[in-house]
Amino acid sequence: MNRPHDLLAALAHDADPGPFALVRREGAAHLDLFTGTVRTADRLADLPLPDGAAGPRTLALVPYRQIAERGFECVDDGTPLEYLAIAGHTRIALADALAALPQAPVVTTGAAFDVADEEYAGTVERVLAEEIGRGEGANFVIHRTLRATVQGSPLRAGLAALRRLLVGERGAYWTFLVCTGHRILVGASPERHVSVDDGLVMMNPISGTFRHAGATLDRAALLRFLRDPKEVEELYMVLDEELKMMATVAEHGGQVVGPYLKEMAHLAHTEYLLAGRGSKDVREVLRETMFAPTVTGSPMENACRVIARHERSGRRYYSGVLALLGRDGAGRQTLDAPILIRTAEISPTGELRVPVGATLVRHSTAAGEVAETHAKAAGVLAALGLAPQAPAADPARAVRLADDPEVRAVLAARNTPLARFWLDQRVPGATTLAGLAGKRALIVDGEDTFTGMLAHQLGALGLAVDVRPWQRAAPLDGYDLVVVGPGPGDPGAVAEPKMAALRALLAGRLAAGLPTLAVCLGHQLLAGLLGLPLHRREAPYQGLQRDVAVFGTSRRVGFYSTFTALADRDRLGTRYGPVELSRDPADGAVHALRGPGFAGVQFHPESVLSRDGLAVLADLLGHLLARPALTAHGSADRG
Repeated sequence: MNRPHDLLAALAHDADPGPFALVRREGAAHLDLFTGTVRTADRLADLPLPDGAAGPRTLALVPYRQIAERGFECVDDGTPLEYLAIAGHTRIALADALAALPQAPVVTTGAAFDVADEEYAGTVERVLAEEIGRGEGANFVIHRTLRATVQGSPLRAGLAALRRLLVGERGAYWTFLVCTGHRILVGASPERHVSVDDGLVMMNPISGTFRHAGATLDRAALLRFLRDPKEVEELYMVLDEELKMMATVAEHGGQVVGPYLKEMAHLAHTEYLLAGRGSKDVREVLRETMFAPTVTGSPMENACRVIARHERSGRRYYSGVLALLGRDGAGRQTLDAPILIRTAEISPTGELRVPVGATLVRHSTAAGEVAETHAKAAGVLAALGLAPQAPAADPARAVRLADDPEVRAVLAARNTPLARFWLDQRVPGATTLAGLAGKRALIVDGEDTFTGMLAHQLGALGLAVDVRPWQRAAPLDGYDLVVVGPGPGDPGAVAEPKMAALRALLAGRLAAGLPTLAVCLGHQLLAGLLGLPLHRREAPYQGLQRDVAVFGTSRRVGFYSTFTALADRDRLGTRYGPVELSRDPADGAVHALRGPGFAGVQFHPESVLSRDGLAVLADLLGHLLARPALTAHGSADRG
């Protein structure tokens, strides 16, 4: 079988066509037809990627439960890591595919969400109050699933849905159907999760959902959407989260490109591209980036706990990835992996599942997030006959609002307040501070991989940096600086293992007078040890950018916190010496503190939201290690 005609002939004779996949990549005038044998693997590392001629080797269906490979919590539903060991690869012209694919409507019965609108709204409200409101994270994605039964041949239904998606959807990164014999996945995913080609690693965070029902977008309404603070902040937060991943899989972290507008048939999104050079095995890249924050949340490890608490059921393939692994002409590994969203799963007996989720942030409303799940499912449901088709645009009159000058200007303005460290091409040595050669820093990770971004920034300033989880922080010998990093949780829960361990580490450093920097959660624990009271904010500072005074200098920085230390004066006497505080004049919140050999900041200097973050870090190193600070323009002042 190497053509769609062969598929239809096999179906007409009730024959099994065998495992196959049809894939159209964004902008392509053809579909790739992959055939081969389906097998299962236990781990991503077990996926085969043999040497040989250039081309695809393996197409993997990676379920959400694979997140357990990273040690993260999930509801284990037993969904397998299946893969197609590719033996045949043919290209089919798009016109030929459309002519061959079935056009009969898909018929289903019993369509309903497993979680009704009212129940889903209640879950949204609980997550906002109990998780974001209590410092467990900045954003979380909670999903639900529409279920139905397909009448007639499941494969014919899947092929008919594929044809409708090819004709009616636009802007998809991959439009595809995969048939393994155990299941059919058919969908139009808008989002590249991660790709690797010629050593270039790319990710594509997408967030913000503009719902529309017309053949063309309402320009005025779109501009209002693009200026909406909730939508802007939501994209910033997933940008930060994917920069954390890029910090792990790219040698110098990710460089930010964009933002752009992605226009689709039923909605539009905003997106960035991230790019960086890497040399890891592509299976390790997949493992380190499980899974996109746009379908899980931030910080990632705690997002998985929150998902398990509130969903209480497995996700199957939703929020996992399809992963096409191969080799290029030079024998180098390649990877292309779209996120499994806007995707239907059909069983051999006709059981249909269409999972969909909404991103919950501090500005969210229950009604808005319910509506978002309906909008995100609309394209796939329309292909299955369960929702109206989007009106077809007239090609002669179609206008891409992504090319509209005002739309482009509004999008470009989003980068004005962001950290140039992540937006600009970085020149090695350009930000190195004199005298730091040979100095070493250890960052202790409190379960927030912002620590990877922090490591890149400290490295750019001239330090050699290691990162360790809080459970295995020791030994600390041999380091000139120890950084107690960020993480989720209540800093007042001092008996909780993580809080107790980090407090003990900080107390030991303070008693010994050893250089110590504390960030976010670390700052809160340090403040507590110094005798300052801790307070939970009524309105969380999750993904919030502010101009604040840091030791007399105004700095624009990004916060991801629900708790803060409070003080009623600018100086504090402690058993460890005098402490200088930078406080909010309105409520006394302590944004930063420093004393003999130690310092803390409540904000995240490493965040893309911290325009002045690198300068703040340079100043703090000057205090802790007696080195010069950066000038306001980001270059080292060597005086």
